[in-house]
Amino acid sequence: MANFLELQDKIGYEFKQEKLLRQALTHSSFANEKHLRKHSDNERLEFLGDAVLEIVSSDFLYKAYPDKSEGDLTKLRASLVCEPTLAICTREMELGKYLFLGKGENLTGGRNRNSILSDALEAVIGAIYLDGGFEHAKTFIHKFILTDIEHKKLFYDCKTSLQEVVQGHYEEELNYRLISEEGPDHDKRFSVEARIGERVIGTGIGHTKKAAEQEAAYQALLLLKPVQKK
Repeated sequence: MANFLELQDKIGYEFKQEKLLRQALTHSSFANEKHLRKHSDNERLEFLGDAVLEIVSSDFLYKAYPDKSEGDLTKLRASLVCEPTLAICTREMELGKYLFLGKGENLTGGRNRNSILSDALEAVIGAIYLDGGFEHAKTFIHKFILTDIEHKKLFYDCKTSLQEVVQGHYEEELNYRLISEEGPDHDKRFSVEARIGERVIGTGIGHTKKAAEQEAAYQALLLLKPVQKK
């Protein structure tokens, strides 16, 4: 059973209507399995939270980067609110462990799946907005999402960014090597190395090879950051 008090302490917001928080944490697989009434899952709250997140992030970026064009602001916003980045934002509050998931979804690693985590985060934003208003939702977004922007910008499509860095500064080619594949089919863990030739420049672990490669590319970009400035 989810510990609502613990989660509220982590996010720094106390719900007046706890049922909104419960709904934000309820995945459709759980609602279907338990035969809950229609719209008991978090999909409608996710829809609302997505809209609140867009206006808050747009307002923040517009003011924080007065010299950037509309196109640059759009790309920067996309890097902050994309599925993998939002999933990263849930780590600090350990959102995954509080979710209500169906048995199948739970057994197949749903608590760590980016799509489920990012949707739940947007649903929490929607729930806070309904429970406490725009300012409380804005505070939550600023605290958990609109932080460490340079790293999040780097993480967004970092495989492409790494490819550009390697092509521009190295003679050997970038490649990814699968090091290990563990776990049952429904909950695989892939370990991948990013390499320049045979030199390891980053490692990553993920529930898919693509996710592991993305993490390895991100770690490699952090390592190669001095090179990018030359």
